[in-house]
Amino acid sequence: MIPTADELARYTLDRQHPLTRTWVDDATRLKALAEVHADPDLLLATHLEIAALRVERFAPGQPAESMLNYWMPVGDDLHAMVSMRFEGLDPTKPFVDATPMTRAPRTSDLPALAALAREIYGIHSPRYVRLWSAEAGIPGAQPDRRFFAAPISQLQPHDVPPELALVPAGVDHYDEAQHAYDAVDAAHPHHAEEASLQDREDLAESAEEGLLFDITVDGEWAGYAAGVDNPEDSLGLPAYVVREMILAPKYRGRGYGRHLSALLAQALPDPTRILIGTIHSANRGARTAAQTAGRNDIGGWLQLPL
Repeated sequence: MIPTADELARYTLDRQHPLTRTWVDDATRLKALAEVHADPDLLLATHLEIAALRVERFAPGQPAESMLNYWMPVGDDLHAMVSMRFEGLDPTKPFVDATPMTRAPRTSDLPALAALAREIYGIHSPRYVRLWSAEAGIPGAQPDRRFFAAPISQLQPHDVPPELALVPAGVDHYDEAQHAYDAVDAAHPHHAEEASLQDREDLAESAEEGLLFDITVDGEWAGYAAGVDNPEDSLGLPAYVVREMILAPKYRGRGYGRHLSALLAQALPDPTRILIGTIHSANRGARTAAQTAGRNDIGGWLQLPL
């Protein structure tokens, strides 16, 4: 039997980093998690019409059932909800998500999880199973993206160079931001797999909500910082999710990066929230900058290769 949204929320909350349980009361968080599990998790487990639309978009000709979510036993004391996903909504980058679980996954669970993913979604040739862990990792699984977060009230700017500032913005410098990403990718080829510029439409949405900022140095454009009000990626926390943070090449290497999280946090409209964002585990520079600013590693995704 498929659990209710409230039951899934409890499973998810029990697996969160202990530090985050001190930031927000459980009742508030359970309510937010239940909403996320109701839509999309349970919705995609019960609506064949939606599954058919997903097949049409990502895998024409395949059965609609191959895009449904399934609540499945993995072992004697472990159940997981598996779902078919695509990185960046790219049909050429399929993977299986197995985030909602009755408990945290262990190394001994990995062979059964891989077999389950192949049995249900093998028709789509998924590349890996995505897992969530509040721990540093699980032997046998590869690190993916880590979540870095802190209450905005704790992210106070200090020792900020006087020339560095954030200014409410539109998307006028979008092409320059793309050039900034291209420059980083050229210097560090692995970066393209770790981060990419958000779509112009997404940044325009942030701008409309007052959540997009120009990073300026001596009044000159130096990059973008943006947030988004997105409960699906906030682990049930009342949070702003970091949508974008990029510095133009000429302003990199000056120590500005460590100030950007705090500056963005203080520029956002609701100071009672949490600032949370994901950073690829291989992106050491961004991870160091986030931690130096006061954001905590509260867990992350893992990949189980198939």
